Amino acid sequence: MSQQAYLSKEGHELTREEKKVLAGTLVGTTIEWYDFFIYAQAAGFVLAVLYFEPLGQENAALAQLVAWASIGISFLFRPLGAILAGYIGDRFGRKLVLVITLMGMGGATVLIGLLPTYAAWGMAAPILLIVLRVLQGLSAGGEWGGAALLSVEHAPRHKRGLFGMYPQIGVPLGMLMATLFMFGLNAVLDDEQFLDWGWRVPFLFSFVLIIVGYLIRLKVEESPVFTEMKDRKKESSAPLKELVTTHKKYTFLAALIFAANNAAGYLVIAFFASYGASTLGMSRTETLIASLIGGVGWFIFTMLGGWISDRIGRVRTFQIGYAIIIIWAVPMWFLLDTASLPLFALAIFILTIGLGPSYGPQSALYAEMFPVSIRFSGVSIGYAFGSIIGGAFAATIAQAILDTTGQSWLIGVYIGCLAIVSFIAVSLVPKNLQGINLHDDSDREALQVGSVLKTK
Repeated sequence: MSQQAYLSKEGHELTREEKKVLAGTLVGTTIEWYDFFIYAQAAGFVLAVLYFEPLGQENAALAQLVAWASIGISFLFRPLGAILAGYIGDRFGRKLVLVITLMGMGGATVLIGLLPTYAAWGMAAPILLIVLRVLQGLSAGGEWGGAALLSVEHAPRHKRGLFGMYPQIGVPLGMLMATLFMFGLNAVLDDEQFLDWGWRVPFLFSFVLIIVGYLIRLKVEESPVFTEMKDRKKESSAPLKELVTTHKKYTFLAALIFAANNAAGYLVIAFFASYGASTLGMSRTETLIASLIGGVGWFIFTMLGGWISDRIGRVRTFQIGYAIIIIWAVPMWFLLDTASLPLFALAIFILTIGLGPSYGPQSALYAEMFPVSIRFSGVSIGYAFGSIIGGAFAATIAQAILDTTGQSWLIGVYIGCLAIVSFIAVSLVPKNLQGINLHDDSDREALQVGSVLKTK
């Protein structure tokens, strides 16, 4: 992409290469998160029975807690995946990382679909399940940063929010794919068939998706920002060391900014459906319908969030999203607890009105927060630690609150408090970073000089 096109403010039309980049990040990210969410939904419906059977015989609630915790374990390995991906991405390019993470995530998902249960293999089954879940976590730790930067670094300055929205909508699209698959299986199989073999089908289907995603990503060109950096021989020899010594403030802020969105998102992805079926007595089909409606809302408002951030600012867009989550976090439980499908679905849909603006602009916001030589490391590690603080054990914490107190609205207090922290964190990001030159650090250096002069 030419520098002239990069600096253009009006009338920008997507080039053929830009369309390929956006398609590659969207399709690849959707497939990766489909893999991730299939596991989350299976954890809510079948894994406690099939893989944590000894705990279930003694205490069914404990077995479900362990199943939720198995989601969180993979998050603990996201930072390691982010570190590895950051090193590769900052030295060898964004594209290579995307191919590696796609194969790692998809391969682990297929193997989970083939894994014998506790009844067949004993303790080896849950141990191998956790190992494969760790592999998913390592892959997820590198996936988002690569997709985010590949899209944003191809974007004109005035459309970074729009371009960066494409990998973001891969999350609700992946959720919709996973939920539709589960919904279809529930429609044609009885409970015994679903528990016996039906739940494995969406895991095995990932093999087809790996091939599709690989072929699409293979055609995408490397990020122009990385290519220019490489041509100037400015690759960082130790991006992680530079990140933690000189840019730890923004890494810390990036983690806190994402925490509340990730926690609330995992309630939409997995917990609400399980809660409706196991606690409220709704049918699995009803809760999956509500999840589908939530996924549609998340998709719509994430697109809106990315688009509007180019107009009103990324920080302000995030603030609007988190303000909605803070206001709605507690009241939504009184609608959920009616166990009425329309009200249950409405509660989730309204939550996604806040999720979208606090997620859509994230790729662009993070890319503008870090200098070019350590950008992949910065966005990936910030994202990974944010997912640990937020979504890693959100479902486990929610279940523990419910089991301990019996008061579902207290889960809303937990989410609301996280949202307040994330609101404060994003408010500390300087608004003048928006539109900064991503190809080199000249604008960033000028802003730093200006800041120093103001303090004198």
